[in-house]
Amino acid sequence: MCETCGCGDPEIVPIEVQQRILSDNDAQAGHNRSHFQGLGMLAINLMGSPGSGKTAVLEATAKAAGEHLKLGAVSGDLATDRDADRLNASGIVSATITTGSACHLDARLVHRALHDFPSEDRDIFFIENVGNLVCPAIYDLGQAANVVALSVTEGEDKPLKYPVMFQKADLVLLTKVDLIPHLDFDLAAVEDAIAHVMPEANMLEVSAKTGEGIDAWLQWLEKLRPAPAEQSAAGLPHEHHHEHH
Repeated sequence: MCETCGCGDPEIVPIEVQQRILSDNDAQAGHNRSHFQGLGMLAINLMGSPGSGKTAVLEATAKAAGEHLKLGAVSGDLATDRDADRLNASGIVSATITTGSACHLDARLVHRALHDFPSEDRDIFFIENVGNLVCPAIYDLGQAANVVALSVTEGEDKPLKYPVMFQKADLVLLTKVDLIPHLDFDLAAVEDAIAHVMPEANMLEVSAKTGEGIDAWLQWLEKLRPAPAEQSAAGLPHEHHHEHH
């Protein structure tokens, strides 16, 4: 649990303090959202456990998209730049948000990263959240959609054990499906678990290794992208004021 916000635990941080923290975060998220919309950029909050395959999926996304889409990303990591290094090597313009002991990204961390981001000329901007199936679900970052990566190696019951994460999701990417023949994994069971917790169950089966499902994932992203007319209506990016704390 995060010592600064308690991530919903009133034994760590009183409820009124948590409410103020979330209120401040939501205000900053609104600013981020306006910034993304002003740039005509689709922002995706990609969440999931450590090792669920988030970075690998983004690498496969870049490979499949080729020059058709300009991709950017920030990667939340407690201590290293490894994920951002991998993404940059794959062709995704990327930067690291180092969180130290914080188990999630918040809107202010994303905002600061946007100030120093190498390029605003991106079609899709991925926010690769810290590996965690609890805390990241609570924080709005200004994204257009939440996506949760769930690996077949994690088992079928994770949606039932961590319902808030999946309740907040717009899409679940079932990753590493190439391993199913080698595992005791029940696909119908995970589909049932997701149906029980997601308001509108939506899952894609993908494999970063074989490329299975990546085209369907790209099609899902394309449907969310603002139409050219909407981008023109958004106009030039609004003036972006820096706050110093």
